[in-house]
Amino acid sequence: MTPTLWLRPNRERSLKLRHPWIFSGGVAKVEGDPMPGATVCVKSSSGDALGWAAYSPASQIRARMWTFEPDEPVDAASITARVTAAAARRATLLAGGTDSARLVFSEADDVPGLIADRYGDTVVCQLTTAGAELWRDTLVDALAALPGVRTVFERSDADVREREGLGARVGLARGEPPSPELVAHEHRWRFGVDVAGGHKTGFYLDQRNARRAVEHLAPGRRVLNVFAYTGAFSVIAARCGAANLLSIDSSGPALAVAHRNAALNDVDIGELQEADAFTALRGLRDRAREYDLIILDPPKLANSEAQLDRASRAYKDLNLLAVKLLAPRGVLLTFSCSGAMTMDLFQKVVAGAALDARRTVRIVDRLHQPSDHPVPLAFPEAEYLKGLVLEAS
Repeated sequence: MTPTLWLRPNRERSLKLRHPWIFSGGVAKVEGDPMPGATVCVKSSSGDALGWAAYSPASQIRARMWTFEPDEPVDAASITARVTAAAARRATLLAGGTDSARLVFSEADDVPGLIADRYGDTVVCQLTTAGAELWRDTLVDALAALPGVRTVFERSDADVREREGLGARVGLARGEPPSPELVAHEHRWRFGVDVAGGHKTGFYLDQRNARRAVEHLAPGRRVLNVFAYTGAFSVIAARCGAANLLSIDSSGPALAVAHRNAALNDVDIGELQEADAFTALRGLRDRAREYDLIILDPPKLANSEAQLDRASRAYKDLNLLAVKLLAPRGVLLTFSCSGAMTMDLFQKVVAGAALDARRTVRIVDRLHQPSDHPVPLAFPEAEYLKGLVLEAS
């Protein structure tokens, strides 16, 4: 018997619009006792076949669509072809001044649950869903078979795996161990990548557009880089002629990599401060410090809509402190990487912060995730990174 997931009446509309998620509340019954990650046939309450999905009994997202075509197979060959096609779509980017890019972006590339980032000859992958876990060998083999790949390293340690009923796994998946001196090349910049211990896959590829913006904004400015992580923004600001720099992060090991990145790019990135961002910003405010360019790039503060109220308060506090530190005509680059927070809500939160700071602040640009992090029109949840470029009066 083919495992089958039956929808409740009138719950097929989103699938017909090609949104890939089926929530538990929309499921009427599941026949065939499928194991976690198994491929199930999805049917409407009237019996119409709607496609095939990966089943996840432990998750609120009960199934993720592999295909909306009932006649399209879901097997090792088709999944390998999806990985190969996703990587091929990044060929132009990888030929245009960088050796580092996101090769596979989960549902946005029709491979739900797989994130794969390339740094030269090394691919770092994250498997975040039961479906990806079941097809792990196929996915890893497909990545290892890509031209020029020497290493596939797995970083399946994201918190989201817990919601799928999965444990963490970190280690070499295929090929040779990653080089401890691994470097991501991005135009004229070089950044060290810690694939085993760094955040996510070792480097924030999604901030490529913001790094280009800092090149143009930094010259001659006093720069404050908050949540600096490994100092990429600070390296660029220093090389492009920032007047002075202060970089703040709570992680000593991350700041140690920032020192390495400064050396790789032959620049002095100024003062590095290991501190809690909220505490450090209040201290700067109390000392009446001023900056011409502030970069505020916190980690994800909301993992779900249930956490939005708390996250909004945190975003407001951070931006209130930052706006108070802006010199006249100073520029603030402020970001949210929380997928649950829309750009509209983020803008309202930042506007509230500016109002409380009694500053007139104007949006002069918006920043988004780059082209290797695409957003399908039918799946707006893929658009998680929001950035505002603000100028104070």
